[in-house]
Amino acid sequence: MRSSTDPSSTDPSSTDPSSTDPSSTDPSTDLTSADLSSTESTSAPRTRVVVLGAAGRDFHDFNVVFRDDPTHEVVAFTATQIPDIDGRHYPPELAGPFYPHGIPIVAESELTDIVAGERVDAVVFAYSDVRHEQVMHLASQAIAAGADFRLHGARHTMLRSTRPVVAVTAVRTGVGKSQTTRYLSRLLRDLGLRVVAVRHPMPYGDLAAQAVQRFATHADLDLHDCTIEEREEYEPHLDNGVVVYAGIDYERILREAEQEADVILWDGGNNDLPFFVPDLHLVLADPLRAGDEATHHPGEANVRMADVVVIAKCDSALQSDIEAVEASVRALNPTATVLRADSPVTVDDPSAVHGRRVIAVEDGPTLTHGSMSYGAGVVGARSAGAVAIVDPTPYAVGSIAATYVRYPNARGVLPAMGYGAAQIGDLEATIRAAVDAGECEAVVAGTPIDLTRVLSLPVPVVRARYELREVVPGGLAAAVRAALPAEVLERHTAAEGTTAPESSSATAARAPSVPAGSAP
Repeated sequence: MRSSTDPSSTDPSSTDPSSTDPSSTDPSTDLTSADLSSTESTSAPRTRVVVLGAAGRDFHDFNVVFRDDPTHEVVAFTATQIPDIDGRHYPPELAGPFYPHGIPIVAESELTDIVAGERVDAVVFAYSDVRHEQVMHLASQAIAAGADFRLHGARHTMLRSTRPVVAVTAVRTGVGKSQTTRYLSRLLRDLGLRVVAVRHPMPYGDLAAQAVQRFATHADLDLHDCTIEEREEYEPHLDNGVVVYAGIDYERILREAEQEADVILWDGGNNDLPFFVPDLHLVLADPLRAGDEATHHPGEANVRMADVVVIAKCDSALQSDIEAVEASVRALNPTATVLRADSPVTVDDPSAVHGRRVIAVEDGPTLTHGSMSYGAGVVGARSAGAVAIVDPTPYAVGSIAATYVRYPNARGVLPAMGYGAAQIGDLEATIRAAVDAGECEAVVAGTPIDLTRVLSLPVPVVRARYELREVVPGGLAAAVRAALPAEVLERHTAAEGTTAPESSSATAARAPSVPAGSAP
């Protein structure tokens, strides 16, 4: 809750004075002296900083910590995890008046050369879902090159909202945040509250044009030329009747979202910390990856900060692993409420899968930096009676083939890598190659979106959907009621005479299903 971190307040009336005309972005991508010395000399030397990132947390930390700070100069961002981010610039329209040339984005592999060659004083780590030892390897690299190594905490990076905030985060990528935010949005709307979801950043296109994005219909996804990765996060909210905001400048995003919301629902990315001060911080833990709650950054920090920890996928995990995760969580955060939940999977049209050879398409990040080897697609295909799950590896082309090389754990299923048009084309070409070879008769899509909106395939595409189901109903409803200000609840539930939230949310979640993590 808010009192646990007590970050500094942010003025709700503040605005970004800069232009958002993407045409003014410097097209050069070389790391030039002009890029690295973008401000006039001052009486005191500025602390020179490199921010390690992955096109998300790094941009946010810059905006709230460094953008208006005359004592520090960010000379470069580095990029990893996400393809095709390096080689670009964080544009001057977003970087502010201290950075008239913008800020170059370079590959993380160039870190040592940048630190040594550009007299960097401090390296700031700002991305997520990384093992603790990998963070410290990067720290050692920075220190050996001559720089300090820093991590920003919640106090300096969370923005304070004028509305109550319910934040959903996790210990790892692919634990079940999306199903949980959908469940919570229904629960909050059952209370008569206007809910707006704000999603962790996914800026894979024109950065200046993506500063503030609002999605209310599927047409908005097309308007903003959203990638598969973006659609996976936004589309389920739209299907649920909830407006979604995302982008890069989260101060501006928050202030716009507040204008149409009674409650802000923070939909976290990977296992990152919330960007907003939460009134209720709910963290998902995964018994299929027992122990990861204490081994990955910043997932462990989320557990330690949590008000509620939900152990998901209990319908498919070993009882011993569930108990081990609960014991670990209670050791890290003795005051948190610990709940258990199932993650049941349903298949839209089992008859289109039964007796057929199928390719299972799974959420990309869950397989890559989430380290899973299967997901809802495999579970749904097995439950619907697929005769075989076809390994698409021999048919992979382009970026899909490269993904298997980098993430061999993904072999056997097809990661829905779709960070741009080229990857979407490779995804479709891989499936078509398997179809042409006579190996694939249907596709089971375990991603949160309708793949037929972005792919044209010659075989049926059947969705495998997954939801949250509380083992003991009512725990999340009680947590929400306890966290929300009394005047918010009184103004809406008493005036409108709504019923207890679990009556509809829990019932909707209890459709006939199969477990979401059953072994393939």
